[in-house]
Amino acid sequence: MKIGMIGLGRMGMNMVRRLLQGGHEVVAYNRSPEKAEEIAKEGAVAAFSVSDLAEKLPAPRVAWTMLPAGAAVEDHLLQLKEILSPEDIVIDGGNTYFKDDIRRAEMLGEKGIGFMDVGVSGGIWGLKVGYCLMIGGPEETYRYLEPVFKSLAPKEGYLYCGPNGAGHFVKMIHNGIEYGMMQAYGEGFQILEASPYAKTINYAQVAHLWNQGSVVRSWLLELAEAAFSKDGKLADISGYVEDSGEGRWTVNQAIETGVPAPVITLSLMNRFRSRDKDSFSDRVVAALRREFGGHAVVTSEKK
Repeated sequence: MKIGMIGLGRMGMNMVRRLLQGGHEVVAYNRSPEKAEEIAKEGAVAAFSVSDLAEKLPAPRVAWTMLPAGAAVEDHLLQLKEILSPEDIVIDGGNTYFKDDIRRAEMLGEKGIGFMDVGVSGGIWGLKVGYCLMIGGPEETYRYLEPVFKSLAPKEGYLYCGPNGAGHFVKMIHNGIEYGMMQAYGEGFQILEASPYAKTINYAQVAHLWNQGSVVRSWLLELAEAAFSKDGKLADISGYVEDSGEGRWTVNQAIETGVPAPVITLSLMNRFRSRDKDSFSDRVVAALRREFGGHAVVTSEKK
């Protein structure tokens, strides 16, 4: 299949590479042309505007956006609405609020343009191991695009979740759970750090140990091992932990539907608190975000 990719950041660039490895043709566009030129050297077709991308795609055209949630997505979808034709398809793979998906599907549907929302998890490791895909939209469109999803995902790594909004809704809950898991790991390592045994315990070795058959084993613990192996006390970063929106949306959804979610809610509140105090547990969470997603960290002044 020939597909357009709009947005060549940490995720988009490697998704293009994985699609190329899967035998697909990709037309790639980024606001900064250097990235489009870079991926063109690896087999993609460079585009230098949204209209240029559309002109280089065969009908029915498929355009996938990998952009930060909010204004950037809205702007590009409005451009695509004007440029694309009925039966063309737009896929939003960023971390978008699911209610925006429903509205945007209706907006594009006014012109007969199909819309799919795809929650993508895998971070900077997705190129190697594949991306976990949570997919929402018309089921017939999902079936048509399934070869693309199959190339991006590992075995059994993609799922049709339901109509528009369902994909990003499932991804939102996924990220809310992620908040709680990282907070629990961070607090556990802080208790170790405050213990009489802090000088003798190697945290990288503990993380490695816990992944050998224990009930708390996970990929996040593998990333914790990697982070501690680089810096045993995480002294090179601050415990300032950002939140990129999904945790807030999950908590809002819990409030809206009356579902108790104390762990996820408190983990979100703790991220807010982290911006006023540098704790070891916050450094663990910040380090985990850097390891799985390449997210920026605030460098510590402690050396």
